[in-house]
Amino acid sequence: MQYFIIGVIFILALFAIHFSNKRGIPALLLFIVLGMVFSGIGIEFENYEFSYHFSTFALMVIMFYGGFGTNWKMAKPVAKEAIVLSSLGVVVTALVTGLFLHFVLGFKLLEGMLIGSIVGSTDFASVSNILRSKNLNLKYNTAPLLELESGSNDPTAYTMTMVFLSLIIGSEMSAPIMILTQVVFGIGMGFIFAYVIGKLIKKLPIEADGLYAVFMVSAMLITYSATDFFKGNGYLALYILGICLGNMEFRGKRDIVFFFDGFTQIIQIGLFFILGLLSNFSRFIYSLPIALATFAFMAMVARPVAVYGLMLPFKLKRNQLNIISLAGIRGAAAIAFAIMAVSGNADFSGDIYHIVFGICVFSSLVQGSLMPPAAKKWDILDPRDTVLKTFNYYQNKAEIGFLETRIHPNSDIVGKQVKDLNLIFDFIVAKIERNGKTIVPRGHVTIEENDLIVLGGEVHFDESGQDLIEFTIPRGHQWANKHIKELDLHHDRLVVMIQREGSEVIVPTGDIKLLEDDKIIMLNLQDKA
Repeated sequence: MQYFIIGVIFILALFAIHFSNKRGIPALLLFIVLGMVFSGIGIEFENYEFSYHFSTFALMVIMFYGGFGTNWKMAKPVAKEAIVLSSLGVVVTALVTGLFLHFVLGFKLLEGMLIGSIVGSTDFASVSNILRSKNLNLKYNTAPLLELESGSNDPTAYTMTMVFLSLIIGSEMSAPIMILTQVVFGIGMGFIFAYVIGKLIKKLPIEADGLYAVFMVSAMLITYSATDFFKGNGYLALYILGICLGNMEFRGKRDIVFFFDGFTQIIQIGLFFILGLLSNFSRFIYSLPIALATFAFMAMVARPVAVYGLMLPFKLKRNQLNIISLAGIRGAAAIAFAIMAVSGNADFSGDIYHIVFGICVFSSLVQGSLMPPAAKKWDILDPRDTVLKTFNYYQNKAEIGFLETRIHPNSDIVGKQVKDLNLIFDFIVAKIERNGKTIVPRGHVTIEENDLIVLGGEVHFDESGQDLIEFTIPRGHQWANKHIKELDLHHDRLVVMIQREGSEVIVPTGDIKLLEDDKIIMLNLQDKA
């Protein structure tokens, strides 16, 4: 019977994912509600120890894959701002919230600081889900900034949670040493394992499909365990490992992306459902006033104070600061850290788990739902471009494929030069095999009888359901050396991204001239609702 229930849960979760993508409501909230519903109909679950271990593993996967999916080329221009927010931003948010809990709501000072630390980080899964599902391409590189910040700030919240939890328990280890150890070993081990694993994955004789994913999961577990052994921040090490490997090119990378896409979804469904199942409805209702007050303070005071104050030297625009402040959604990591605190054998005056649980529910529901309309109202949404370029997931799923054709004696192509083939869209002559030799297909090369022509291009992959088309402009193509405004495009198509070898991603405007070998991504604008 339990397997039947598990199957029903996953089927319902699939509907929740679909609803989340359509409405922009974070899937976290829907999975939690699903768990609460099952808890309310009689399924009792109070195993905090199992929940702690499962949430730890889930955060390992989420942190690693969050880093793996970060497009560093897009994030680099806003890396300083993102790093400040993911470190000092969490500290300021946590401390200001802790003071509010102590002086206004009457919590003990250390308990207030602990709760502030637990909910100090922004949830990557929720932020990225909203950005992608609603295609919120934000101006001024704001989407990459939010992606990098939300993906890298959990380690800071984890370290602060460990520090205040140790102070409450009465640990003999000094807080400064603990912080230094967490940061130094977290960063150091992350880069060390990224270097070693990056070398190994290019040399190991991995041939069977799927084994690259097995190797990557093993690398993830080893990196976290080794870092944790030295009392370092394992989540920080995994995020660094993910960024380094995700921005490398190696065989089997596409298999890893597809595996982790499904694996991460399963892990998140299980994690959020268990968190909802673990909650007690009556205790949840009892904790709602405190949770609501804390959420409101964080959304309207603590997060904006951190964002506006710390971003002052960077001179960001006001509407950009507004959307960054609103995007401070609390989620899975906060609830997982709350489980860690409850499992730490410390005596608390309040129900920390359900308070944090309520904060996350309010944050997901309110902030997650307001982001799309707020982006439009504050005029920070750029509909001419696509946010997909911010994520490695999209680019890594585009498979390069090859077709071959033999040139027969009576073919009309015989005697023509490569530049005269007038190839369109995603096909280009990759190579020519003639009499057992490979010929470089330059524009002046003449096609002969019995030549084997190899055509290369990218197989279309549509992650967002918006009919994305990719192709590289071949030599002699009619678009080469033309401005975008000169192209005769159908009304439901738009050039949304240009990648030029050796340069950054180019934002397409009408005055941009297309060159040979430019990689073009086009977006079909027809309504898919």
